[in-house]
Amino acid sequence: MFAVVVPYAPATPTRDRTQSMSTTRHIPVMVDEVLHYLLHERSRTIVDGTVGFGGHAEAMLRARAELSVIGVDRDPDAIASSAARLSEFGERVSLVQGLYSDLETVCAHIRRVDGVLLDLGVSSAQLDEPGRGFGYGVSGPLDMRMGQEGQSAAELIARSNADELAAWLREYGEVRQARRIARGIRYAVERNAMTSTGELRAAVVDAVGHGVAPAELSRVFQAVRIAVNGELAHLRRFLDGVLDHMNPGARLVVISYHSLEDRMVKHFMRDASATCVCPPSVPVCVCGRSPRIRMLTRRAIGPRQEEVKRNPRSRSAKLRAAEKIDGNKT
Repeated sequence: MFAVVVPYAPATPTRDRTQSMSTTRHIPVMVDEVLHYLLHERSRTIVDGTVGFGGHAEAMLRARAELSVIGVDRDPDAIASSAARLSEFGERVSLVQGLYSDLETVCAHIRRVDGVLLDLGVSSAQLDEPGRGFGYGVSGPLDMRMGQEGQSAAELIARSNADELAAWLREYGEVRQARRIARGIRYAVERNAMTSTGELRAAVVDAVGHGVAPAELSRVFQAVRIAVNGELAHLRRFLDGVLDHMNPGARLVVISYHSLEDRMVKHFMRDASATCVCPPSVPVCVCGRSPRIRMLTRRAIGPRQEEVKRNPRSRSAKLRAAEKIDGNKT
């Protein structure tokens, strides 16, 4: 269910931390690169599908006085914080609480847009808030939901068996000892000890030993978060329909933070830019396929060294960009 936030009275806070989040200046990743690849001479309306706390949206709005932004986020706290941050831009901004994959709803009042940005993953503000349950540094409720809908991580884990947990850990987190860790998590559940992030961390440590690397803990938490929020399914649905909502010449920019997301985006852009899909054994093209996009980045690009020094969490970011080909009506 989507709700458009009227500019600019922030939505009623759903958690006590909303006010502190609204005053935290979240650092957006690869801002210069986003502006370079996303904006063009005909840019008028941009969808920021993961508006978060408004960093990229603010940069876009300052860069182009004629630009309007539709900001989308499933997190009501992020919507409220973006409303406060972007209040000076008035009617140039519309905020939508919901899923970026539901483009039919996001673009209900405007058939097509001139650009779409996705900055996937979890923001620093979300990671650093113990009450959200995304991080393992400080113990908090085992939630991990991007929004308020669906099961929390604690509920999903309680309803899952070791095989399901191991599959998530392998597929979504590329966790090396997935089976062993899954059994450890289930053992903790059976002892009624799986309601906090601290307990999830303890279950992992008990399963593999106190020498577990922080990167391995991060992969475990990432895998559970992806499962809780259905992140890959939403990305797939988005990629399947995004070009139908873009004007010819519109730009698509996606920033991902782990290999599964980046692989999906890479394959989508490769397939959409292909000029021929005939088998190699066919000497002359008979498919008649026309590419839908033109690649703007030959390969994924990462943040510059100066940015990584300022914001170490940007290190794993990978940006890919493409342009919908003029005259390709859909």
